[in-house]
Amino acid sequence: MILELADIRIQPGRQAEFDAAIVHGVQSVIAHAQGFRGYTIQKGIESPERYLLMISWDTLEDHTVAFRGSPAFAQWRAIVGPFFAEPPHVEHFTLLPQP
Repeated sequence: MILELADIRIQPGRQAEFDAAIVHGVQSVIAHAQGFRGYTIQKGIESPERYLLMISWDTLEDHTVAFRGSPAFAQWRAIVGPFFAEPPHVEHFTLLPQP
């Protein structure tokens, strides 16, 4: 399983609107993507315009190829993109096995 971590910065003063938009976008678009396993969203306390979106995928390609290369990606960006102050920083992680 792969963890996608998207560090999102939004425009100041739009938190309430974005809270609704990001949940709507994940539940109505991303949740139906191939390889989607689940998600969490964290809101910044010291930095209220900062959000961390963590999405679990079966494989890296489910996110980087299947989802990003699909029309669903444009749908997702149409929902959340208008709030961005800058492009999100996205990285992928894999779980370190425990002995």
